[in-house]
Amino acid sequence: MTHEMTRETVTSKDGTTVGYRRIGRGPAVILLHGAMETGLAHSELAEALARDFTCFLPDRRGRGISGPCGAPHGVRDEVEDLRAVLAATGAERVLGVSSGAIITLLAALETPALGKVAIFEPPFLADTAWLPRFERELAAGKVAAALVTSMLGTRMGPPALDRVPRPILRAMAAAGMNRGGELSFRSLVPTLSADTRIVLETRDGIERLGRLDAEVLLLGGETSAPYLRAGLDRLEEVLPKASRIEWPGLGHGATGNARMGGRPELVARDLRRFFLDQ
Repeated sequence: MTHEMTRETVTSKDGTTVGYRRIGRGPAVILLHGAMETGLAHSELAEALARDFTCFLPDRRGRGISGPCGAPHGVRDEVEDLRAVLAATGAERVLGVSSGAIITLLAALETPALGKVAIFEPPFLADTAWLPRFERELAAGKVAAALVTSMLGTRMGPPALDRVPRPILRAMAAAGMNRGGELSFRSLVPTLSADTRIVLETRDGIERLGRLDAEVLLLGGETSAPYLRAGLDRLEEVLPKASRIEWPGLGHGATGNARMGGRPELVARDLRRFFLDQ
């Protein structure tokens, strides 16, 4: 069964328009995407949840149907965006993915009504040394080169990626640069600066999450980069109400659509159990 998906908007604290899609029926759940994504990256997960939940898929600012990042831009703006969507939808449950997970945790500290949050691989411990080269390449219009730099720096590609010569990687990236509409590399690579600066802003912020009262489900993939798994380890130590699931054979794309390596039905099963106390 395919459920109808509609578009809505809300205005954030600084006046930025935040667009989101709605699908399904039942208690409200927000699915907040991570880097190199828009809300549509989790459309299959939303469809898998739609018989039990009304799912809301925001496009974070600078992406899709939302307004621009603006300058200056920081994690505070993104927290306010999420809080605006929470207020508009009445949601008390959120899945935050990657950098979206960092935003979700910080918003939960300020939103007592947010009772349950599922957190997928927040990159608190990511290496950001690649950012200056990335921004130089992007400023020079070398989008494919910037994408390669980010993939190598974040270790998001296949394990053998760092053994492939950069010219070959750049050619491969350039060949697929415009595929995927609003999920194309061309439209999303420029947003990586903002995501990486969120990591820089919050690198020392894990300890304060010990004050979080919400129930937290920590989610990760068995094949994800070690720094992502280490971040979950640290959160498991700090959070007072945390449980954890690790999916065998899956990596950092686990929550996304199937063509990006996701397993939406598997993820939906575990989210359903957590959000419904089953």
